[in-house]
Amino acid sequence: ANTTLNSGRMLISLKPPGARGSSFAAILERLRNEGNSVAGVELYLQPVQDLTIDSSSGRTQYQFALQGSDGAAVAEWSARLTRRLAQDPKLRNVASDLRDEGLAAFVDIDRDTAARLGITPATVDDTLYSAFGQRIISTIFTQSSQERVIIQADPNVPRTLESLKNLYLASAAGSPIPLSTIATITPRASPLQVNHVGQFPAANIGFDTAPGVSLGAAVAAIQADEKSIGLPAAITTAFLGAANAFQSSLGNELWLILAAIVTVYIVLGVLYESYVHPITILSTLPSAGAGALFALVIAGQDLGVIGVIGIILLIGIVKKNAIMMIDFALDAERTQGKSPREAIHQAALLRFRPILMTTLAALFAALPLMLGWGVGSELRHPLGISIVGGLIVSQALTLFTTPVIYLRFDRLARRLRRSAPATAEA
Repeated sequence: ANTTLNSGRMLISLKPPGARGSSFAAILERLRNEGNSVAGVELYLQPVQDLTIDSSSGRTQYQFALQGSDGAAVAEWSARLTRRLAQDPKLRNVASDLRDEGLAAFVDIDRDTAARLGITPATVDDTLYSAFGQRIISTIFTQSSQERVIIQADPNVPRTLESLKNLYLASAAGSPIPLSTIATITPRASPLQVNHVGQFPAANIGFDTAPGVSLGAAVAAIQADEKSIGLPAAITTAFLGAANAFQSSLGNELWLILAAIVTVYIVLGVLYESYVHPITILSTLPSAGAGALFALVIAGQDLGVIGVIGIILLIGIVKKNAIMMIDFALDAERTQGKSPREAIHQAALLRFRPILMTTLAALFAALPLMLGWGVGSELRHPLGISIVGGLIVSQALTLFTTPVIYLRFDRLARRLRRSAPATAEA
């Protein structure tokens, strides 16, 4: 639906990727350049997914709102912030829906004259409503239904300022009085639409990210621009839709990853009856996370929700390399009486093949996600890229680092056990 009279919206369905020969980003850029060449037309294009978390639609892909108790202050600061954001190189297509380009007729009533003629403001309001609205004045009830009686002005009469002045009002004396007798009608500029958020005046500002700029960098740039213009405390801002979900997830992603790591540590600690060796297993995670982030950077992908899901999956996939070696090494120490160095060396030799096979199986399973094509494949690419990158880097590093860390922590555990009795005797 069109929100204002001077705007229109259309949906364009692209051909399948194999038939169109260009990426959707290239097609959008070409259409945007052609549309901007038309004088007086502002063209905003954005990709639309079948599954979306946006609760409202706008001209651009991301929106945020300014809200305050004073509508004039909201309009003033919205214009200032829009001009500032338009100069930010990290943003593009910045636009506010609070545009003072509409035309409205304001009726200023001469209350003294109206009082002498016995005309109240309510009478003026009722007359204007009857002329330009649809007033239900009665209801006719039948045996099977009910019909509403609606009064309205003749639709064939042009609705101009002159016709507005010639509206007649009922006076106390009973004679009709023209509206122009008691009121002055002046055309003025007015907003094209009036927005409210939580019953307070609001203005929505839309924006897109510049090529190569992540949504996180754009959110940080907007927050910095708010401080640079000195936005007063009476004006509050809030991101909407996908931008709001991303900003909310920033504070939750770290806690989700930490919760997963703590859960894994507790399970491994109970399994191996040790406080130290679960840390040895978890030491494989930093290399996997670094590999996932490095792969996303090389591929030019943002660390979004899908990428974070891939990193959380890596927590469960990558630690099996260390589990295979450490489980074998601990069993060799306890049942065969081997030293820690001999046990971990034998574990690294005997467990190399299953470690490599399971890693390759997981890697090849993630390749279709990374290289897939078809409808919606762009949504799955970050998941496959993060998994493949994390597996490659962790596989290359953990085979060498896990035995070293195992021996270091084993020495630490032995040192702690030796110092514990001495402390107890003291």
